[in-house]
Amino acid sequence: MPDDSAERTVIHLKAGTYEGQIITPKNKSKITFEGDGADKTTIQFGYNTNEPNPQNVERRLWGIGVVVMSDDFMAHDLTFANTAGDHGQALALRIDGDRAVVYDCRLLGWQDTLMINNGRQYFHNDYIEGRVDFIYGSGTAVFDHCEIHSKNGGHVTAANTPQDHPFGMIFLDCKLTGDKTPWDPATTNPSTTQRPRVTLLADLGRPWRAYAMVAYLRCEIGDHIAPAGWNNWGKESNEKTARYYEFENTGPGAATDKRVAWSHQLTADEAKKFTVTGILGGSDQWDPTANLPAAASK
Repeated sequence: MPDDSAERTVIHLKAGTYEGQIITPKNKSKITFEGDGADKTTIQFGYNTNEPNPQNVERRLWGIGVVVMSDDFMAHDLTFANTAGDHGQALALRIDGDRAVVYDCRLLGWQDTLMINNGRQYFHNDYIEGRVDFIYGSGTAVFDHCEIHSKNGGHVTAANTPQDHPFGMIFLDCKLTGDKTPWDPATTNPSTTQRPRVTLLADLGRPWRAYAMVAYLRCEIGDHIAPAGWNNWGKESNEKTARYYEFENTGPGAATDKRVAWSHQLTADEAKKFTVTGILGGSDQWDPTANLPAAASK
């Protein structure tokens, strides 16, 4: 495809499983990955960040299935998966570009499934699963009507929001679910000596850096989320700086009477600021919903 194209290039991925790493360079903007359905088209990678790097990929990009360096990326109707399993960082998708839109997709992994490294990103009607910090990074992202699935406890988010950024990771009208059966590491790492893990409670997030910003609004939260809700990552000082918010969530994991005292419940007036365009609009007034087909935007 051409460099710095003013027109969008659609790459159609027919049904099947595609093995190997994909990196979109910075100058390949306006790319769309179009699958035949999240249950039919899969981009799959099986390495974690600590394993040998036979392709001699740049070290910071190794262990990642798909790396998006370009702006205006779009993906729909496919699965991003890292099958390395329960032994280290193993990303399915990392986004460094600005204005990415990912809808009707699945993102599957264990630790660090999705990295929002920079820019503004919009996720709609996606299924995202993992266990350890499986949504993390310093970018600004909205998760709109997504299912966020925790595999036997762990931490949903690990935000690294810069102090001067008003928004980090915002979950709007999402559903948070968790595994009901113990996790057996041997299912993805046959050589493991670890015993199957008993089901543990998860938390909504822990701060990768001091000013992490995460909010859940109008989400349905399952009983796999611990009553305390949030984790300070072993640093009491994070409790003074982390920005963790909730508003009108429902479900057994949404009860606030035992939440950590340093998290916040938004007022109705404060919650009005949490709209897709209010969070992601920026100086260019970006509206990611304008790029969605009518059926996907509902």
